[in-house]
Amino acid sequence: MSANNNNNYDVIVVGCGSVGNPTACQLAEAGLKVLVIDKRASAGQGENKTAIGGVRATHSDPGKISTCLFSIEIFSTWKEKYGFDIGWKPGGYCFPVYDSETENTLRNLIPYQKTCGMKIDWVGPEDIGELIPGVNRDGLLGGTYSPDDGQVSSILAPIAFQRQAEKHGAEYHFNETVTGYLREADRITGVKTDKDSYNAEWVVLAAGSDAAEHGPLLGIEIPVTPDAHEAGISAPIEHFLDPLVVDLRPGPEGKTANFYFGQNKEGQIIFCYTPKELFIGTDRESLSEFLPVLAGRMISLIPSFKNLLIRRIWRGCYPMTPDGVPIIDYASGLQGLILAVGMCGQGLMLGPGVGRNITSMIAAGESCLSAEARNCFRYDRDLFESKTETLK
Repeated sequence: MSANNNNNYDVIVVGCGSVGNPTACQLAEAGLKVLVIDKRASAGQGENKTAIGGVRATHSDPGKISTCLFSIEIFSTWKEKYGFDIGWKPGGYCFPVYDSETENTLRNLIPYQKTCGMKIDWVGPEDIGELIPGVNRDGLLGGTYSPDDGQVSSILAPIAFQRQAEKHGAEYHFNETVTGYLREADRITGVKTDKDSYNAEWVVLAAGSDAAEHGPLLGIEIPVTPDAHEAGISAPIEHFLDPLVVDLRPGPEGKTANFYFGQNKEGQIIFCYTPKELFIGTDRESLSEFLPVLAGRMISLIPSFKNLLIRRIWRGCYPMTPDGVPIIDYASGLQGLILAVGMCGQGLMLGPGVGRNITSMIAAGESCLSAEARNCFRYDRDLFESKTETLK
């Protein structure tokens, strides 16, 4: 079926999740005619809704730092600017530290993080005790604190971005699957779906865990492999915790790496951990071992959590690249295509910043990131030789 005149757009965004939705919003605000296509029934129904809501610029990678600083600006001012509450909760991120190796790693990152524009410092055990009331102080050496980081609702944010995008004329097509791409020689000129075909000057691929499936349709390799992570949420309790907390200690029995949690605006504790042995694929069935292992970690850090009532657990996917850093770039050898894939479990916090960068790439003809930050996200980098991002 050939695309008709009504199916002509400036930009088609494939995927309406953590990255595609805020990207579409900003493209539409810039005055571009935008079409968003997603196989699911509504915005944010892939990995977006499984996120626990943390938004941090506390990374070791300049691309992620710069992009998340943009995201924090957008999230933190959204309600004031648009009048819609997206659940933004300031309070920062705190990394408590119990061993000298981790202390050295985090301390050594601080000067560089500051040169990238972050507000972050090393604080002592007493300060950590105030930031995380009830924290286990046995062996506590201190930690880092970045006050401008925060949390946002992964349920409310997609609604907000879609509403704003539609105010500026963006079209959303749900329950529609991309089956191919239109092209003229080495230029992508649109997409084919199971319902129609659409022309566009630009196509942005932001397909999350499905990104690699689009590689054969485009004739390129998209090195993104999803792996599964679990999370949970408690019943509401009296508010006591401002920052989102990241515990980098190795977990018991070698099952877990880092563990992180926060208290949202409703008072619920929301939490997740990174398994040592990765679960490759998109299986979303929760494991019986998750909650017992997770509970042990929570209680070891904050003993009073032993009385916490857990309401629900779930499982989502991290769309991973080999080096733990996203691909946000023009696709080598294909004009008219921008890849925004491989967010490595950080799509929610990166999404608005990615959207700002892609809008600049299309509307202004150049990235809004520094050359150093842009290089981190290159499609043609050696993903298998690059150093894995320290705080991924």
